[in-house]
Amino acid sequence: MRLLLIEDERELAAALSVALGKHGVVVDHTMHLADAFELTRQNEYDAIILDRRLPDGDGLTFIPELRQSGTDTPVIVLTARNEPLERVRGLDIGADDYLGKPFLVEELMARVRAVLRRPSNLAEPHIIAGRMVIDPLHLNVRIDSIPLDLPRRELLVLVALAKRKDKTILRSALETAVYNYEEEIQSNALDSHISRLRKRLLEADAGVTIHNIRGVGYLLKEE
Repeated sequence: MRLLLIEDERELAAALSVALGKHGVVVDHTMHLADAFELTRQNEYDAIILDRRLPDGDGLTFIPELRQSGTDTPVIVLTARNEPLERVRGLDIGADDYLGKPFLVEELMARVRAVLRRPSNLAEPHIIAGRMVIDPLHLNVRIDSIPLDLPRRELLVLVALAKRKDKTILRSALETAVYNYEEEIQSNALDSHISRLRKRLLEADAGVTIHNIRGVGYLLKEE
């Protein structure tokens, strides 16, 4: 899952990015509405977490422009102004949910999952590849009903490959699925994740193999 976080409190944004990362979420963060519009043009997000008070304006002004651009990505508004009329205004403008500060990360994740389950934003179905059943929303993998424990980044690699099994995925696309745009990616980082993932899949007899398409990317095939 990839989220866009628009929040000007640096400490809160950093804490949220770390906490959401533990749930398998890649978080792109910006403090400014102008940058947020550019990021939504460059990337596809599962959901957007939007603060109200931002340096370049009220976060609610972002929603109508987002909808006018044809983007229906769910938006959850964060605010310290949690009065009923404020929530009504935000929902009427086009927000999908409203969450008052302070809040628990677990509640935020539950609300993200809830908006993704709504009919207009149906979550991706479980992915079946080899003997694996992958739940991309909750980011877990089972092999014959037995959980396969993988580090977060390797899980993200596996989900990205399994979504397009039997098709080559560019290295750049895999890196986008695993890292946010602010992270510095070491040249061999992706290869290291792939190597460890291959070993775990072989040990678990997952019924799939990962192939290196030299100079292009990787491909996951069922055995």
